[in-house]
Order: sequence, then structure tokens, then C-alpha cells
Amino acid sequence: MSRLKSKEDIQALRVGGKRLARVLDAVEAAVRPGVTTKELDTLAEKLIRDGGDEPAFLNYQPDGADFPFPATVCISVNEEVVHGLPGTRVLKEGDIVGLDLGLSHKGLIVDMARTVPVGKVSSEVAELLKVTKDALKAGISQVVPGNRIGDISSAIEAFAVKAGYGIVRELGGHGVGHKVHELPFVPNYGKAGTGPVLEEGMVLALEPMFNIGGDDIELMKDGYTYRTFDKSLSAHFEHTVVITAKGAEVVTVA
Repeated sequence: MSRLKSKEDIQALRVGGKRLARVLDAVEAAVRPGVTTKELDTLAEKLIRDGGDEPAFLNYQPDGADFPFPATVCISVNEEVVHGLPGTRVLKEGDIVGLDLGLSHKGLIVDMARTVPVGKVSSEVAELLKVTKDALKAGISQVVPGNRIGDISSAIEAFAVKAGYGIVRELGGHGVGHKVHELPFVPNYGKAGTGPVLEEGMVLALEPMFNIGGDDIELMKDGYTYRTFDKSLSAHFEHTVVITAKGAEVVTVA
């Protein structure tokens, strides 16, 4: 596993990123009151395989997990932060649902996520989604060769602090490409000018996670799903980004 990806690797990531974005667009379009999280997962797997690729999360077993992840999409509803397991849960009007999806194209992995409303949501919830998405954009703006991981982290943190949101601190962004999770770890809080130096050829998955309430989270009994400790709503957005000589190239766009 190389920290710096080759030109061939990056080209595969570009193709995979476009494919993943199209799949996630289709899954998002299927989100509505009355649909089950399992139905969304089944759709995502079918679309990925129909395109000739492989689900990157299905049967992936991260360090510390007792069993492999049993689904294609991490589907996290309301107070669930990330890594939710699809099942019989029926989405209802006013919910928010995090869709976190990975795809393997020619052995190269791309990763993206977004949190979407189910029908109409309150202005408070809509603001949580907007601020978290804007924080991702701010983090991406700091992806320049010579900058440091702390520059990304600080830019993301500033949005949460201004809005008064909790920041998920135990989880964060990461390297990606040859594996689902690679170094470096990219916290969603930190001090500018600190941490590893960004280099051309690195590939990062940036993913701010903000809570309407406090910072604290807890792992649920299923062994995968994290939720906010105070049961407040949580939002999550993610893109896979290649570091080029000119700056960030977001590959997870249709």
C-alpha cells in the first residue's frame, strides 16, 4: 500500500468516483417516507454491481469489529452519526438519513457520504445539513500541497464553533484508495499549521460530522452504529479528494 497514488491509481479513482456519485444520487432519489433502509441498501448494491464494480463496505471488517460489515451502505438515521446497519426500519417524514457509500473500481476505493432530509424538515435541521456541507467545502479548500492536516481540521472546526454545534471527535476523515481506511487520520477539529504535510498524490476522504447537541457519541449494541450520547441529531458529509499540484480534485462527483 502506497501513501502516494500513481497516475494509473488516480485515473481509476476518477472513474470510480463518478460512478459512485451517480449511484449515491440514485439512492438519494429513492429516499422518501415509507421506504426501508434495507430497500435503499439493496438498490445501492444492484447499481454498483450493474456498473461492473464492487461494494467497498460489504464484508469489510475494520479493526476492533467482531464481524464484517453486512451491507453496502452505512445508513444512519437522526441521532445515528455513522455506520448504521440497514434493516427493517421505515423512514418517516421529518427524518434525516446519512448515506455513506464506498465503491471499488479496478481495486481502487472511493468513499462519499451525504445526509438528506426525508420529506420536509424544520429550518433548524436544514441549517445543520447546510453548515456541515459547507464545512466539507471549507476543508477541501485547504487541500493544497504544503499545507498540513491541521489546516483542514481547523477550517472544518470553525464552522461547528460558529454554529454552536458539537463535533464528533473520535471519528474523522482518512486516507483512502488501496483500502477503505488508510493513514493519515483527518480530525474535524485541530490547529492550523500542525500535523502531517499534504503531498501531491495523496488521496483523502474528508468527512465532517456535526451534532446539534454535544460532542459525545456512543457505540450501539449492534457493534457498528454510532449515535450521539444526548440523542441529538447528527449530520455527515464526505468526498474523496486527490491532492494535485494545483490543489484539491474532488473525484466523487457525477
